[in-house]
Amino acid sequence: MSRSKRNISVTGSTAFSKLTLKEPSTYAAGTKAVTVALKHAFKEMGVLKSLTGLAQMNQKEGFDCPGCAWPDPEKPSKVGEYCENGAKALAEEATNKKVDADFFSKYSVEEISQWTDYEIGKSGRITEPMVLYPDSIYYQPISWDKAFNLIAEQLHKLNNPNEAIFYTSGRSSNEAAFLYGLFIRAFGTNNMPDCSNMCHESSGVALKETLGIGKGSVTLDDFEKAEIIMVLGQNPGTNHPRMLSALQKCKEQGGKIISINPLEEAGLIRFKNPQEIKGIIAGGEALTDIHLQVKINQDVALLKAIIIKLAALDQETNDIFDHDFIETYTQGYQSFLEHLQSFDENELIKQSGVSVSLIDKVVNLLANKQKIIICWAMGLTQHKNGVENIKECVNLLLLKGSLGKPGAGTCPVRGHSNVQGDRSVGIVHHASKAFNDAVEKVFGFTPPTKEGLDTVHSIKAMHKGKAKVFFALGGNFVSAVSDTQYTADALQNCELTVQVSTKLNRTHTTAGKTSLILPTLGRSEFDQKDGKPRFFTVENSMGKVHRSKGMLQPPSENLKSEPEIVGSIAHAYFKGNHPVDWINLSTDYTSIRKKLEEVISDFKGLEEKSKGSGFYLPNNVRKLDFSKLPNGKAQFSNCSLPTHQLQQDEFLMMTIRSHDQFNTTIYGMNDRYRGIFNERRVVLMNSDDIKEFGFIPLEIVDLTSTYDTITRKAENFKIISYNIPKGNIATYFPETNILVPHNHYADKSNTPISKSVVVKIVKK
Repeated sequence: MSRSKRNISVTGSTAFSKLTLKEPSTYAAGTKAVTVALKHAFKEMGVLKSLTGLAQMNQKEGFDCPGCAWPDPEKPSKVGEYCENGAKALAEEATNKKVDADFFSKYSVEEISQWTDYEIGKSGRITEPMVLYPDSIYYQPISWDKAFNLIAEQLHKLNNPNEAIFYTSGRSSNEAAFLYGLFIRAFGTNNMPDCSNMCHESSGVALKETLGIGKGSVTLDDFEKAEIIMVLGQNPGTNHPRMLSALQKCKEQGGKIISINPLEEAGLIRFKNPQEIKGIIAGGEALTDIHLQVKINQDVALLKAIIIKLAALDQETNDIFDHDFIETYTQGYQSFLEHLQSFDENELIKQSGVSVSLIDKVVNLLANKQKIIICWAMGLTQHKNGVENIKECVNLLLLKGSLGKPGAGTCPVRGHSNVQGDRSVGIVHHASKAFNDAVEKVFGFTPPTKEGLDTVHSIKAMHKGKAKVFFALGGNFVSAVSDTQYTADALQNCELTVQVSTKLNRTHTTAGKTSLILPTLGRSEFDQKDGKPRFFTVENSMGKVHRSKGMLQPPSENLKSEPEIVGSIAHAYFKGNHPVDWINLSTDYTSIRKKLEEVISDFKGLEEKSKGSGFYLPNNVRKLDFSKLPNGKAQFSNCSLPTHQLQQDEFLMMTIRSHDQFNTTIYGMNDRYRGIFNERRVVLMNSDDIKEFGFIPLEIVDLTSTYDTITRKAENFKIISYNIPKGNIATYFPETNILVPHNHYADKSNTPISKSVVVKIVKK
């Protein structure tokens, strides 16, 4: 069969399931979460394997959760240091279902592509290397050696190294990511897009420009010391459930919580801790003290209104802002005050969609407090002005002196469990001279200096035929990024696509002319050399590095660890003619860690310091050291308001996750906290908008977006009446990623605008 005749669906089935609606939940967790978690785990792994795995997850000398990056407490709970979605993440990774040669001989990529992302993901663990040749629609087995040689041959055929793209997901360990980055640089390119480009790149850019480090500044202990925690654009009850325990500790110590989001999420209303009596038989802990239902992407308007009101109080008393802190540690304060004067307070409030009375309550709460933590996630980062959203948060913290002290600081809550670690060990498309010099000194080769491609520009290069090889260390690329059809076309333009994977996903169907699937060990699985166990290290969302050691039996003896795969490819490519001993590094993780220490001094002592609860990497903000910034000062920012030119029949759409989902992995069909069951193809819409525009609840519609004269369509969605601001709608991703244009993204960070897409709702 000719390659051009592959008939691939990039979105899968658009058929409906049996939608059931209930009232949204008014609390998160509780015994229901335990029941659902165990039921899911038992179904996928069996009882004994589930209980064994869950008992070791997030424990010292155990393995790190393959889900989110929320940090572990100094003394993990012996009852179980995991949440409902962490248990689901483990169950998905360690499922007993298998995808083997018989599976691939039965199902073609064409047929698999017609399935939903949920159905594809439920197929099971991939047990052996597979190849899809240009004249076939069926994957077939291939030996490891042949796979490595095929990759090496294709890389040698390229006109130059920049015709290859090397993507990294957040599931990789520090050791795997460091070795991977080393090979990519030895190969000769900085084309290293990673999943940070798609989520918290805006955070990294904003924080580095204003505070000198692209990470947050708080530790887990700060949460119980905080007087106020502000949570913006984040749904911790679903995406970071263990964060609820930290918020609970804040409340128990007398702290207050302010939530700012277009949707009122159950996890921020009330938390029933299933490890406490009051979480089982009583009402649990009320969390949010004030909820501000801001319109989509109007956070800057809201924050400016709050700051203007605080500034007015400070003018009267001179004790609302921390003037000593501002004078000692910051730059740009007077310019910032002048900038504020150009805005009309009433217009800002109107634009935000929040009532004056609620804003005044927040102002009164903030006025005399300094121990303030601001947390955020992709609700702030995935906009055209994503970087400025974060900078406005920093402005508020600078005014209050809420940095470098217990209970205060920045807290970007990262998604995947080692996405931050990938960056720390060198997965960047624009490495510094100091980093390159260290690599050359330690390894004896000269790394490339030309800036590489990030995710959105990698897709563009593949689409134009300028990049011909795509290699992914983990992830489900086509379902994770924007503009699904465009991205799928880009991948299919490649001569070779390679994916290091644990499970089947949609990107395996949107394959290049030749495609390889290289199956790897999961985070939870036993990894050994010569009968001796090996461990990895990971970095959590707050910059703490610790060990992770799997202990479950792998589903197949024909799997390799990520470092072994990377090292074997490097060895095949260089044929032993290179100063780096790739095979030794790839099999001896201790040797990787020693080299990592030599290249990046922050990791010095990694082998020993990673024991137990681990160690924090250096963080200049915690020490109030801004010496690398202009004039050695933290920077105030004069941020503009976002502009959205909506026509009368247009809405601003944000993509969201369901409660049965982590990133692109769909655990089930129920968004329990929002009361939506057995369906994902839904549009959450304000009830007044439904009436005003002549729709009816449960009506089936299409969604379209038009950017640069190109109209994109997502078909078959049911309208659901929901508590969301007028003019705004919410839909699940990846189902509506097809509407997000690939060439519209945040200034400076290039993060897609997945949380503020202008769309129309079209009757069928």
